[in-house]
Amino acid sequence: MLAGAIRETSAGEIESAQAFGMSRAQVMRRIVLPSALRRMLPAYSNEVVMMLHSTSLASAVPSMLDVTAAASRIYSNYYLPFEAYLAAAAIYLTISFCLIGFFRFTEARLLAYLAPRKH
Repeated sequence: MLAGAIRETSAGEIESAQAFGMSRAQVMRRIVLPSALRRMLPAYSNEVVMMLHSTSLASAVPSMLDVTAAASRIYSNYYLPFEAYLAAAAIYLTISFCLIGFFRFTEARLLAYLAPRKH
């Protein structure tokens, strides 16, 4: 994602930075990377949340222990299906909301210049 966002940096931005006398490393650090991170952040946040949701599929691998596998073990040992799976759902929900809140805060900070001005 980062490589694609870097490639999408317009040539005009790079050209103008070079016209100011910036070196290649300065152009990358001051112009290209901040611009690429702003473009990449929404897609990356979606990917992180989707990967979190995909971890529940890891319980299919017998040697891996994740939240869903732990709930399955509690169910098989103590015969408490509702409590175990509700606790697992609450854990996933909490982590998801924390991640989404973090990325919303980060997007609001990094993309504040795009928001309409309040008068």
